Amino acid sequence: TSFSTPKKKKRDDGMREHVTGCARSEGYYKIDKKDKLKYLNNSRAFAEEPPADTQVRTHPSLTAGRRSEQRRLLSSFTGSCDSDLLKFNQLKFRKKKLKFCKSHIHDWGLFAMEPIAADEMVIEYVGQNIRQVIADMREKRYEDEGIGSSYMFRVDHDTIIDATKCGNFARFINHSCNPNCYAKVITVESQKKIVIYSKQHINVNEEITYDYKFPIEDVKIPCLCGSENCRGTLN
Repeated sequence: TSFSTPKKKKRDDGMREHVTGCARSEGYYKIDKKDKLKYLNNSRAFAEEPPADTQVRTHPSLTAGRRSEQRRLLSSFTGSCDSDLLKFNQLKFRKKKLKFCKSHIHDWGLFAMEPIAADEMVIEYVGQNIRQVIADMREKRYEDEGIGSSYMFRVDHDTIIDATKCGNFARFINHSCNPNCYAKVITVESQKKIVIYSKQHINVNEEITYDYKFPIEDVKIPCLCGSENCRGTLN
């Protein structure tokens, strides 16, 4: 029982005529190279040729002038606006490559996976914004729960960032009396944020550190940074 398959007819425009009336019902089939090249040439010509009423010829010198004007406006915009805000936006789009692993200073530490130049934003200290009263309550609760280290960072007199249970890699940065970074409070959209800046050039696999600047207290916390000018205590 052999049935003769009907010959595939072609329409006036060169495309194959479908026997069933629907291309999807006939499954996969090959297209001749001639038909494929004809279709590709027509689509390219249509894409490359703009409408007649929109064809505008620009002189190369005008294009170069526009680019130089854009660079001049960008440089003036950068100089007039807050550089911290621009750097913070750049940090959001292109984050630094960092990793946390065991540190010789204390427990875990944060290390650079790429070279970082001086005076660059390294990472934002992320956590929950709480008031001083809540911070005191949480500190006692953390001690009762056996959490030895609390990751609280003071923003101002009323606001504290708590990254103990809700934070990012920035909470793993260790203290050093001779740090390669420093912390700075910036304002973004009327909200204060803590950002870690590079104090000097940081090499790959170098640990990121900053000075905690704890207030002076009677009960001292030993410092294990091991730098030449180590103060011996964090507070």
